[in-house]
Amino acid sequence: MTKVEGIELAKACALAADENKAEDIKIIDVRGLSTLTDFMVICSGNSMPHLKAVLRDTEGLVLERHGVKPYKTEGRAETKWVVLDYVDVMVHVMHEDMRTLYGLEELWGDGKDVQWQEEPASEE
Repeated sequence: MTKVEGIELAKACALAADENKAEDIKIIDVRGLSTLTDFMVICSGNSMPHLKAVLRDTEGLVLERHGVKPYKTEGRAETKWVVLDYVDVMVHVMHEDMRTLYGLEELWGDGKDVQWQEEPASEE
């Protein structure tokens, strides 16, 4: 188990969320744009149980695999938007309704999208 930071932590969070069937996972590099964090991971859930599972299991997998716990957690699944604050990475787990309403991707549109999934092998 190795402690990770920055982009590697953001990718670890995205992969953990993906394992829990989070939807529309994005990593945005906001270095130089935000004084709060370097990377934002944004993902959606489609129900209260799904949001709770994504939160619980993402936090658990990142701790188990990398020894990193969030510095702070803001919100509750019932509010349909929870932030796991790892300082240099903020993971926004949002109900799809809230995600549409608040449009974080547009708000941080000057940030760079980060590729976090393996590129599929090209078929020849």
